[in-house]
Amino acid sequence: MKIHEYQGKEILKKFGVTTPRGIPCFSVDEAVRAAETLGGKVWVVKAQIHAGGRGKGGGVKVAKNLDEVRIYAQAILGMQLKTHQTGPEGQKVRRLLIEEGADIKKEYYVAALTDRASQKVAMMASSEGGMDIEEVAHKTPEKIIKVFVDPATGLTDAQANELAKGIGVPEGSMAQAVDTFKKLYTCYMETDASLAEINPLILEGDGNIKALDAKFNFDSNALFRHPEIVAYRDLDEEDADEIEASKFDLAYISLDGNIGCLVNGAGLAMATMDTIKLFGAEPANFLDVGGGATTEKVTEAFKIMLKNPKVKGILVNIFGGIMKCDTIAEGVVAAARETHLSVPLVVRMKGTNEDLGKKILKESGLPIISADTMADAATKIVAAVK
Repeated sequence: MKIHEYQGKEILKKFGVTTPRGIPCFSVDEAVRAAETLGGKVWVVKAQIHAGGRGKGGGVKVAKNLDEVRIYAQAILGMQLKTHQTGPEGQKVRRLLIEEGADIKKEYYVAALTDRASQKVAMMASSEGGMDIEEVAHKTPEKIIKVFVDPATGLTDAQANELAKGIGVPEGSMAQAVDTFKKLYTCYMETDASLAEINPLILEGDGNIKALDAKFNFDSNALFRHPEIVAYRDLDEEDADEIEASKFDLAYISLDGNIGCLVNGAGLAMATMDTIKLFGAEPANFLDVGGGATTEKVTEAFKIMLKNPKVKGILVNIFGGIMKCDTIAEGVVAAARETHLSVPLVVRMKGTNEDLGKKILKESGLPIISADTMADAATKIVAAVK
């Protein structure tokens, strides 16, 4: 689960991280009133979407009077903001953050995320914060400093100092930088985040350290512990089909291909997508119906896949362990009839009640193409689509 920048800053503030004063807005008039409330002579008008690169896409503007606040708010609110993270279709801006200006002397980058290889938390920092951090990571990775934190001990003063010195924080600001890093780590751990990123973390002219941006991703499996974070969820920023799938406990993610996939088990689903690509086509989705799929769940899965106009064929790949093949077969037949399926359907099933499942498919009278192996299934669905 992702949240907006202003929501991330609310969380950071709870953990003692210094952020600029700002007010979220949903209309142009609210934006102007927010600037008046904040006072000062400079304000930043920031689009709020679940994607990075907003500045490059025209979603962040500096206003030097209230008229400019209104002009920029009118331009940004409702725009289809396109960044390297939204894809070519962009994302509609429905919220703004009006924030006080900052005296930026230097921009840094800092983030906490889980490193699966070391089974520790990676704390990363760079002296090259700002809009081009991805380019820095690609072209000059030596400018990104990393320390690996044992969750049993937490981020130590020595590690935080290593980060601060490594990115060149001035001596007079070292203590505040170290304190910020430690608070960010605590925030990351206590909120069950999978990513907590501040880009940029700025050094102001007076030597203060401040979080000018905030990006959080949270482990969805841990959200039951955090109702206050769940309350931040913005469904407008999420794929409508993925939201619908979650209502039926289906793990669904939209992709760009034309072959719909219905599989039980995340590992098999990923292998199925790889196999489709291996045989020259592209999957239209990741869809794991899980180990307890019912006829209703399979039917809903078909409906969700077929909403996508790009889908020209469906591949069902089932390993019958806990999930019995005959149950899936009954679901597939019911779904094909209810949705009046008009695209090619290939079904490959192995395991518990496999023969019974195949019998149900064969006797259904529907034009279902049967396959025995993954290669056979991929070959047949790719040929049928072409």
